[in-house]
Amino acid sequence: MAFMDQINADIKAAMLAKEKEKLAVLRDIKSKMLLEATSGGSGEVSDEAAAKIILKLFKQRTDTYELYVKEGRDDLAEEEKFQAGVLESYMPEMMSEEEIKAEAAAAIAATGASGPQDMGKVMGVLTGKLAGKADGKVIAATVKALLNN
Repeated sequence: MAFMDQINADIKAAMLAKEKEKLAVLRDIKSKMLLEATSGGSGEVSDEAAAKIILKLFKQRTDTYELYVKEGRDDLAEEEKFQAGVLESYMPEMMSEEEIKAEAAAAIAATGASGPQDMGKVMGVLTGKLAGKADGKVIAATVKALLNN
């Protein structure tokens, strides 16, 4: 539960510093972690599950940011950008494109994929293995490029 301890400590620090915006993001993280802990029955959240939750929250904030920018709502966009920045500090280290390409090539070799029709097999292997370490869109684009060659 070291991750939850870190979040709790950061919540206390944000409360003492009167950082309302940061506090809201940290409370959102804690809320999602507690929901995950109680839904599984074990009462604890693994580091992999925590990484997935943080990545999901980060993606939500960036998608909302892009939507607000497109709609011309700069005031709301700035708030989402700030929240995404706070979430980014808790995200695990993401894999580089070269590492993703190497993993994809290994998965293609392991599954015996020969063309774009086998993309589902390769993605099934990679999404489980690279969950929380790489963005699904980047993985899919890399696999597609490798299978089309």
